[in-house]
Amino acid sequence: MGVDDKAEMPASAGEQPAPSGLKLLLDIGPLLIFFGMYAYAGIFAATAAFIPITLAALVAGRYAFGKFGLMPLVTAAIVFVMGGLTLALHDETFIKVKPTLVYLLFAGVALVGLAFNWIAWKQMFKDVFTLTDIGWRKLQFRWGCFFLGMAVLNELIWRLFSTDTWVAFKVFGALPLTFGFALLQIPFLSRHAPPATNAAGNTSSNNMKNGAS
Repeated sequence: MGVDDKAEMPASAGEQPAPSGLKLLLDIGPLLIFFGMYAYAGIFAATAAFIPITLAALVAGRYAFGKFGLMPLVTAAIVFVMGGLTLALHDETFIKVKPTLVYLLFAGVALVGLAFNWIAWKQMFKDVFTLTDIGWRKLQFRWGCFFLGMAVLNELIWRLFSTDTWVAFKVFGALPLTFGFALLQIPFLSRHAPPATNAAGNTSSNNMKNGAS
């Protein structure tokens, strides 16, 4: 997601402005705790800690930002189910497959949504930045392909390598890849921003040039 996932516009009604430092902490905090618990006590202790800290981060985000984010909410639900199965059946496969399911779900929303003309990214991020309609569609397609690729990558790593390698990738690989991909979209966002208008409703020539590029 993932980038769930990450220059913000003013928040919409009922939503508080999002302090970027707190948002980053809520994104990476549970992963760091997972990594620390794994190093100290193994995969099952890490999973047992990961479930409540993920739910706590979700609730903290709700009170900090005024609403539940869709991606964090879905991610927390899958963590709860797959983590619970990991502990109940004492089988680490479930927690390893969890990222695959999250990525496939986001990829499905993005790519299948486009097939039905549902621009989910516009609904989720319209308060963060503004794009033309074609810009929203292209951005959603890009993220859909990214999430699909991340699902495949997660499957390859947990199936072909050790649990140590998978945990290291989950904490220090997947998150930087998501942030890096998001940063790479900044020029795209600039190219597909709608042209600004002046007080008389006329489009500025510079923005027209940018929009045409």
